[in-house]
Amino acid sequence: MSDKQTIAVLGATGRQGGGLVRAILDDPAAPFAVRAITRDADSDRAQQLANAGATVAEADLSDPAGLRQAFAGAHGAYLVTNFFASMSADVEKGQARAAAQAAKDAEVPHVIWSTLEDTRPALAGSGVPELQGTFTVPHFDGKDEANSYFRELNVPTTFLRTTFFWEAFTQGLGPQRGEDGDLVLTLPIGESRLAGIAAEDIGRTAYGIFRRGAELIGRTISIAGGHLTGHQHAEAFTRALGEPVRYRPMTIEQFRSLGQPTSDEFANMFQYYRDAEAEFVGARELDEVRSLNPRLQSFDQWLELHKNSFAGL
Repeated sequence: MSDKQTIAVLGATGRQGGGLVRAILDDPAAPFAVRAITRDADSDRAQQLANAGATVAEADLSDPAGLRQAFAGAHGAYLVTNFFASMSADVEKGQARAAAQAAKDAEVPHVIWSTLEDTRPALAGSGVPELQGTFTVPHFDGKDEANSYFRELNVPTTFLRTTFFWEAFTQGLGPQRGEDGDLVLTLPIGESRLAGIAAEDIGRTAYGIFRRGAELIGRTISIAGGHLTGHQHAEAFTRALGEPVRYRPMTIEQFRSLGQPTSDEFANMFQYYRDAEAEFVGARELDEVRSLNPRLQSFDQWLELHKNSFAGL
C-alpha cells in the first residue's frame, strides 16, 4: 500500500492540469500520487493518464457533490477553469466558487488556484471597451474576482498567476509569410516585453509549489518562462526556423479591427500587456520560478521542441 499523498488535479487532460499530472508521474521520487479529474474518464486522454499511472476520477464543475467526492482524502488540489469553454466571466466565476466550496467541504489541506491579475486599474481611462459588464479583459478580471471565494471560505490556497502561453504561436499568432516571401511576426505589443511561458511549465511549477508545501499557502506566485520583446521573439524564430523572421508591430486598433469573435477580448489583453509591462513583467521573477521548477523552459528551448509546428510556412 502506497504512503504517497494524493494530489487531485482538475483539468487533468488539458494543458495546465496535464502538465502537473505528468510532472508527478515523471518523478520516481515524487511524494505524491495523482488523481486526474476529468469530465470523461473514458476519453483517450484520460485513458492515457490511467495507463501512465494516474487514478482517473470523473467529475464536473457543474456537479458540486461529484467535486467533493473527487477531492475527498486529497492532500492537495489543483483548480483551473477554462473561460473559453463558455466565453463568460460570470460562468467561470461560478465554477471557481463551486471548486472552492468543494475543496473547503473536502478539507483539502493545500489548494493551488490558477488565476490572473485584474486588468482594470491599469486600463482605467485608456478608452478600451468594457466587456461583459464592467470587465476589460474578462478572462483575467473574472479570475481575479474569484480569488475572494477562496479567501472568504478560508481555503488554504496558493494563488498561481499564469501568463501568455507560447502555444498561441502555433494557433495563428506565429510568423506568417508575406507577399514578398519573407517571414514576418506581427504582434500588438509595440516595443514592450511580453511575459510568456510553455503551458507544460505551469503544471511543473505547480508541482514545485506542492513540494514546498504549507510555507506557500496564502502566497501569490506569478510565473513566466521568459520576458521577450517582439524583436527578441523574431530573433528566436530566426534561429529555430533557419531563415530570417522580421518583427512588425501591429497597433491595438489594427488588431481589434480583425473582426474575430475574441478580437476585443484579446486587443484589451495585449494593451494590458503593453501598458502594464513594468508591473506585469516585474511580478514574474524568473529565478523564483526556476527555484520551483528547475526544468523551466526558455523560449528558445520551447521553440526547438515545437518548430515542426511551423514547418508549413
